[in-house]
Amino acid sequence: MNALTFQPQRRITLTPARYGLPHEDLTLTTGDGARLHAWFVRATTDEPIGHILYAHGNGGNIGDRSPILALLSAVGFDVLTFDYRGYGRSSGRPGEHGLYRDARAARATLLAYPHVDPERVLYLGKSLGGAVTVELATEFPPAAMILMSTFTTLRDAARSIYPFLPKSLIPNAFPSLQRIRDIRVPTLVMHGDADELLPVRMGRALYEAAPGPKQWRCYPGGHHNDLVLDPVWAPTVAAWARAALDSAGSE
Repeated sequence: MNALTFQPQRRITLTPARYGLPHEDLTLTTGDGARLHAWFVRATTDEPIGHILYAHGNGGNIGDRSPILALLSAVGFDVLTFDYRGYGRSSGRPGEHGLYRDARAARATLLAYPHVDPERVLYLGKSLGGAVTVELATEFPPAAMILMSTFTTLRDAARSIYPFLPKSLIPNAFPSLQRIRDIRVPTLVMHGDADELLPVRMGRALYEAAPGPKQWRCYPGGHHNDLVLDPVWAPTVAAWARAALDSAGSE
């Protein structure tokens, strides 16, 4: 099942420099000794909105997310993104609990920057990264959380993508639908209603289960990767995050 869940690529073919974006090249060490490759980019606006920990999807590596980093930086976010173990230049082999440890190491690195305000740290998870983000938020709640095109549980996702697989062969891993019920932070859930991998019902279910202040954004005709390819999504995230963070700060 791991071979179907995790589809890493080792070779990095694109970096933020392609978009004229300076970035710090980092090596993180996890609690169990894995060494992870990460990038940190600063907001290119005069006054950053906040600081995003970005967890990517199940394929490729952080290089493929360079356009996303450029868009987020341009609208006012510092961003730290990282490759899970076994992806890109990161050591080890991917697995559910290993990815959870990876996210913790990345969070600790982001918070270690002197200018990073813990009260303005957001988590953003795309697809598989949404499940990693939700788990991290159960122990370390962020100021706000964004889930993009993500799934309810791995079993649900696998049955959608690989309907020929017997349910008994699919582990009940990444149980985001159960976990999100206990995460009381402002949450933005974004999903395309034409997602060919993870049906929009999954995003809707996560939204409905989230207890805290929340917002649902459904993109008509949007497929699995359309959201991050559309420049409109980054200003949407920025406007929502600014309102969510300012509201929390005034309480």
